[in-house]
Amino acid sequence: MPNPTAAILIIGDEILTGRTREGNAHFLAGKLAEHGITCRQIRVVPDDNDVIVAAVRELSTSHDHLFTSGGIGPTHDDITADAVAEAMGASLDIRDDARMILAEHYAARGVEFTTARLRMARIPAVAELIDNPVSGAPGFSLGNVHVMAGVPNIFQAMVEGLLPKLTGGAPLISRNWQVMVAEASVADELREIAARFPDLSIGSYPFVQEGRYGTNLVTRGTDPGRVEVGWQALKTAFPEGK
Repeated sequence: MPNPTAAILIIGDEILTGRTREGNAHFLAGKLAEHGITCRQIRVVPDDNDVIVAAVRELSTSHDHLFTSGGIGPTHDDITADAVAEAMGASLDIRDDARMILAEHYAARGVEFTTARLRMARIPAVAELIDNPVSGAPGFSLGNVHVMAGVPNIFQAMVEGLLPKLTGGAPLISRNWQVMVAEASVADELREIAARFPDLSIGSYPFVQEGRYGTNLVTRGTDPGRVEVGWQALKTAFPEGK
């Protein structure tokens, strides 16, 4: 049976303008591979309600899971919760359980629980909360859409708590073989090897090291035995590697 599929939706003008370097998709994609969920698409959209709604509707219906990052904070441009609720046909209001989590979080730190902070308790009634052990404000899962923060350490903590609750498939396994030759020099033989192993993903990734061209040859798959056989084929074809 194929592994479940996923899309990642990164939300924020700051990503599209280059003000903020995006790293959450990179982190999550790696975690999904380990968990046996295949990431098929990563998309970045602005803080625009109509664009977010359209993306959520499209990606949630074409993948088993949709993970979002960004736009659930206390300010006026944090509109992800509103957009996701609209896309999924759910109402949005202050949830008592989310409000209590926030109230306790700020009280324990002697911080005023303002109206702006209360805004982060606006979550669809039918959604399941995603724990936020870093800053308190929860994310939520609404159907197959998982809504999380954009701040990297908060996002990572949410992912670590959420993924064990999701059913994955066979983890993606990869083996690397490095050769100090240009990618073009291995292309023909690599194509033949890839044709012999249609059940594996075999790729080449060039680099430059101390002025010399090299290529990382990678074999990926979910069957450990097949990955090993494919890797051995790379080693045999390019014995000068390491």
